[in-house]
Amino acid sequence: MTRVNVDVDPDDIPVNPSRNRHFQDVLSRRSLLKAGTVVGAAGFLGGTAMSGGAAVAAAGKPLLGFKAVPTSSADAVVVPDGYSSQVLIPWGTPIHSGGPAFKKDGSNTAAEQAQQIGAHHDGMHLFPISDKHGLLALNHEYIDTTLHYADGSAVMTREKVDKALAGHGVSIVKVRDRRGTWIVEDSKYNRRVHGATPVAFSGPVKADHPELRSNNAPLGTLNNCSSGATPWGTYVTCEENWNGYFGTDDPTWAATAEQKRYGVAAAGFGYGWHKADPRFDLVKNPKELNRFGWCVEIDPFDPKSTPVKRTALGRIKHEGATFAEASDGRVVVYTGDDQDGEYIYKYVSAERWKNSAKKGRSPLDDGTLYVAKFNDDGSGSWIPLVFGQGALTAAGGWKDQADVLIRTRTAADAQGATRLDRPEWIAVHPETGEVYATLTNGVGNGGKVNPRKPNPYGHIIRWNESGHDNGALTFTWDVFLLAGDPAYDPAAAALGADDIFGSPDGLGFDGDGRLWIETDISNTSQNLASKGYDHIGNCALLASDPATREIKRFLTIPRGAEVTGVTFTPDFKAMFVNIQHPGEASTAWGAPTPADPRAVSNWPDFDPDGRPRSATVVITKNDGGKIGT
Repeated sequence: MTRVNVDVDPDDIPVNPSRNRHFQDVLSRRSLLKAGTVVGAAGFLGGTAMSGGAAVAAAGKPLLGFKAVPTSSADAVVVPDGYSSQVLIPWGTPIHSGGPAFKKDGSNTAAEQAQQIGAHHDGMHLFPISDKHGLLALNHEYIDTTLHYADGSAVMTREKVDKALAGHGVSIVKVRDRRGTWIVEDSKYNRRVHGATPVAFSGPVKADHPELRSNNAPLGTLNNCSSGATPWGTYVTCEENWNGYFGTDDPTWAATAEQKRYGVAAAGFGYGWHKADPRFDLVKNPKELNRFGWCVEIDPFDPKSTPVKRTALGRIKHEGATFAEASDGRVVVYTGDDQDGEYIYKYVSAERWKNSAKKGRSPLDDGTLYVAKFNDDGSGSWIPLVFGQGALTAAGGWKDQADVLIRTRTAADAQGATRLDRPEWIAVHPETGEVYATLTNGVGNGGKVNPRKPNPYGHIIRWNESGHDNGALTFTWDVFLLAGDPAYDPAAAALGADDIFGSPDGLGFDGDGRLWIETDISNTSQNLASKGYDHIGNCALLASDPATREIKRFLTIPRGAEVTGVTFTPDFKAMFVNIQHPGEASTAWGAPTPADPRAVSNWPDFDPDGRPRSATVVITKNDGGKIGT
């Protein structure tokens, strides 16, 4: 989640003006709970039981074999007894051994930042070469204007814009376990893709489309939040809050209906890039913003390849791209649109992805994008966002399929999709194919899929696609769990000392079927009794057994930070976890300044002259076993 002002979280502000159902018949909180579990699934699913993790649990061994760590407000990473953690590639680490070193006063130049690990680590994936080494691809969502520059967010200059652009995007580095310590190795594959990297467009929306004709060549990827890995071995990075980088000082500018639908405003998120670079000025270069909001495919094993924006997946605030395979071999991609009141989408390729690959065509260029509708009876359907179908006709004001994809949010509005409480990461169970999605928090969009109003703690939903086929167009769903603190909300009564948490965000499975849950408690709420978050403490990583709904807290992190990407080695004996924005301005802890960048956190360096840095942490079990056992 992008934050600039500690008093405002833009993802929490709805911009959806549609009249799509809020379902005002809000489900009773207490009726969701019985014997410590969320109930009502049998009624929701018409008697179809969810079975996530059943095969693993049936083996007789608890899926969660570690002792839960307690909640924490410490400026530290805490892991369970019997586990160890190691900091790897903090912001500013050179991607080659001869590259520029990180300057702890924030004075690295834009050119130097382009040769270093970017800021604000987020989604990532390890492309293994063996159990002990591989290519680690990771996203860099945004930058903290106070910490990124030596003088903080003082007068904006072109150099500052360029350094910020270089801090965004993706890093790809070769990592290796050398006698128990993970290191970065020099490699031809080590590279940076950032906000000024040349990019290409593919699919129904071409780079020369009138709505994408800018004053400059297609450049860059921004606000890279979550990500995905394709079955054919490429990395997909997702552009989330891209709207916040654009602005203007021209008082005559007024947002169009489509710009309002995406939260575009004259002030943006306060970055002020438009003051120094006309590329980001809404009046001087009005079409540039339409080049963002896409999923971007990168080949980590071809350092000379050009990143490609795959437009068939739609233009929204993509929180991720979770890949699955339909029963007939077509590729399926799930993605959430991370803003309160937005939707969940699914893309299904037109043909088997292996056939496309043989023909030299991308499976991500020719397929159908759908949006989800969740019914109160536990059924659901995928509604196609296809020109000529439903409301998406010429008579309805639509030009063609490219128009539908550029205006994806408005198309989903028109087709009657279900508004959700901030839909974020999506995960698919490796055995059952069940799909899980985090709804981080929100005003409470109503209905049984959003059972609380308001919903400050968030919840996780799951669904079974019909016939256990991820390519199906109907499904059955239930509420997997409700987050929260039972001291403030009876609906969270199933949670206790080992598993109390709030604001689920990241989500992912390991090979044994453990569901890993990352939290992103806003810094306007973290540790505050007034927001019902004082008992929950800092953000955390938890593990869950989908069959039993047992949850245990596995890891807690430093002040002001959130847990973001998680990935594993093939043997699941090393876990990589990203810690994003430690030390960011926080209502509970204060705000950093150029004079005191360590006001909230000094992790991970704890250097008296340094500053907090986002970083990847590698978790291993001291006995060499699998993570989570």
